[in-house]
Amino acid sequence: MTDYMVIVNESNHMPPDFILTVELIDVVNDRGEAFRLERKTWEHYVMLKECLASDENIKVDLDSAYRDEADQQRIWDEFTAEFGIEYTRKFVAVPGTSEHHTGLALDVCLIKDGRVIDDNDAMNAETEIFGRVYKVLPKFGFIHRYAHECWHYRYVGSPETARAITDSGLTLEQYVEKNGKNASN
Repeated sequence: MTDYMVIVNESNHMPPDFILTVELIDVVNDRGEAFRLERKTWEHYVMLKECLASDENIKVDLDSAYRDEADQQRIWDEFTAEFGIEYTRKFVAVPGTSEHHTGLALDVCLIKDGRVIDDNDAMNAETEIFGRVYKVLPKFGFIHRYAHECWHYRYVGSPETARAITDSGLTLEQYVEKNGKNASN
């Protein structure tokens, strides 16, 4: 059974064999790029995306999903070579510490006026649009994880849990520490 409240971060490395509890499926985004994602995370993402398009007139597309440690290392190395170590430390998790290893986290890009916006700084400049996205996330079981990454969302297993975490104003780590992994309010 998948632990949707698993904590993976700098202090909590990916638990051994966690990925064996996750039903990863192959998915394709609107631009034909292939990804893997946990089944319920994908199903709820599709509903979120459809809601954003119809209710908010916001178009997003999947930009990143499950990554193993080797993929994370490649990203770390590419960012370090292109942007330097300080920028990389801000935006890229050290291999073994990324939520993407769980299959429960995803990154989106924005489709605006027919063009893809996937540059970190350009997306962070879209505060009004992403502010509207954040309000809808809990309805589909997602939380926004990091203030400096408007594109990174985490599926936590249910809309009730996502709403409780969001309404608490706590990070996922703080919420789990205060309420335990099974608390949804």
